[in-house]
Amino acid sequence: MKLNSVFALLVVLCYPASVFSAPLDPAALGEFIQSMESDHGFDKAKLEKLFEGTERSDPDSRTDVPAPAEKVKPWWEYRALFISDKRIRDGVKFWGENLATLEQATEKTGVSPEIIVAIIGIETSYGRVTGSYKVIEALATLAFHYPGNNVKRGRFFAAQLEHFLLLAREDSLDPMSLLGSYAGAMGIPQFMPENYRKLAVDFNDDGKRDIWTSPADAIGSVANYFTHHGWIPDAPVMSPARVASENVDAFLQKSIKPAKTLAEFERGNIRPTVENSNQDESATLFQLTARDGHEYWLGYTNFYVISRYNPRVKYAMAVAQLAAAIRAKYNEQGD
Repeated sequence: MKLNSVFALLVVLCYPASVFSAPLDPAALGEFIQSMESDHGFDKAKLEKLFEGTERSDPDSRTDVPAPAEKVKPWWEYRALFISDKRIRDGVKFWGENLATLEQATEKTGVSPEIIVAIIGIETSYGRVTGSYKVIEALATLAFHYPGNNVKRGRFFAAQLEHFLLLAREDSLDPMSLLGSYAGAMGIPQFMPENYRKLAVDFNDDGKRDIWTSPADAIGSVANYFTHHGWIPDAPVMSPARVASENVDAFLQKSIKPAKTLAEFERGNIRPTVENSNQDESATLFQLTARDGHEYWLGYTNFYVISRYNPRVKYAMAVAQLAAAIRAKYNEQGD
């Protein structure tokens, strides 16, 4: 999906735990049901009955969604939220417990096992925290009652609700039983419904796609997600940058997508500290706030691919650095 699955998940971090229930907007719901009948052949009476048991749950006093952690926390604080000794150890453990599946996923897709493990570690602490909200209620709430009446975001979640009902029909799932985050992200990899329909896979060949309880299907689905978005096997992800330019601001980009070659950065006295002999490699330069100054990093194409999971530099950097730490610890234990 173009608005990333995990970007939607960030909403869950912004809401308090105590919520109230109330009926869904009958006019908006009626219009949605009508479209599901006309566009996809759903039975109107059955949908009306389904939504009779669906309530909205939203904070009583919120008028807008607060900024996510990526926007309000400096990099050094944000990093500490996701990269810890425990998360690294748990990542190594998850890797060991799912070694054969990860090896199969890497062989099939070329996606590095540590990247798959790090995504799952950051998203749900390796499947331990997948969300306890009814997905149908989470999506309906944000589709018809998005805080601040943000029309664009409301439409996004209405589309996700549409995909959710379609996936429930396609995979013979009970839509009232499926649980996820407050934003409707589902399972071990926290896929939004559109991504589930497009990219979730039955990786253990048991005849069903189960990203809620099957680590194998979650691993295969994450690998498939990255392959779909252009992961380059055995290619670098990022490197700290050595900056000797007095005009560094001219090389900083707002976009995560690489736009300059290493040769161009070289001419501006900006070089990766991790050697990369391919001067035609595209990269983008980022400045992150450290505790005592700034850090500069060059992100390559695979860094951009990580950001397709969540379009924030800090998120992609946290995944990349956690993956590197997990890989180092895993190799250390194998010595």
